[in-house]
Amino acid sequence: MSDPVGSSAAARKPQAGRNLPAAIGTGVGLLALCLITLFTYRWTFGLLVSIAMVIAVLEFSNAFKQAGIHLERVTVALAAAVMPLAAFWFGVTGQLVVMGVTVLAVIFVRLLRGTHGYVKDVTASLFVAAYVPFMASFLLLTLSADNGPLRILVFVALTVGNDVGGYVAGVFFGKHPIAPSISPKKSWEGLIGSLILQVLLGVAGFVWLLDASWWQGVIAGVVLTITATAGDFAESAVKRDLGIKDMGRVLPGHGGVMDRLDSLIPNAFTSWALFTLFLGSV
Repeated sequence: MSDPVGSSAAARKPQAGRNLPAAIGTGVGLLALCLITLFTYRWTFGLLVSIAMVIAVLEFSNAFKQAGIHLERVTVALAAAVMPLAAFWFGVTGQLVVMGVTVLAVIFVRLLRGTHGYVKDVTASLFVAAYVPFMASFLLLTLSADNGPLRILVFVALTVGNDVGGYVAGVFFGKHPIAPSISPKKSWEGLIGSLILQVLLGVAGFVWLLDASWWQGVIAGVVLTITATAGDFAESAVKRDLGIKDMGRVLPGHGGVMDRLDSLIPNAFTSWALFTLFLGSV
């Protein structure tokens, strides 16, 4: 005898795409860790970001190796460890100096292994350095403002809200994929759900936490929905090109660190730019 309930559950499972209890538990744990570091000693949040960036670089290195691309692992990992803290303590100058040194180090160190695959390896290494620690370091520039922890809190809400709104709306209403060849589970209905929740969170965060105008929260909600969703697609494109499902397995219910950072990294820069434009840099 067929089991209509079991069949229905099985039909819904692929749409959800993850172990929801494990994903929620991991997400709550990471959020708690972020809040503790944000509202105690700010530099510990920078250290947390550095650790996450190093793990993300190692995940990229392992994934690229399967495709015959050899990342300058040590050089880029050192940049990932140093750059966020340099941005926190020395601002944009520290961030740019570390990035510039990283570019030169990658170009010169890779010469030691000869010319075969040189362009491919250097290009991949600089891509990871720019995509991971450089972009994430804007989060530490945000944190350096007087109300930095509150800005980070709004940033987190506006990034997590994109995932939550898109997930819920996609599971219950998703029928029309945005780009099925890149990420078949991302639907237009999910994007609308993300947009609605993001606007609400943006208005609430800007008015109640940042003492700013409601319309600025609307703009932030819309823009960060777009960049977060684009970040999801970019990460999916990388994984499809490399022929892998997840970047790692360190986070139960999520995969690797980069599987969790796909929307956070582009939003780190975008939110910093919006906060600076609307609220100033101090």
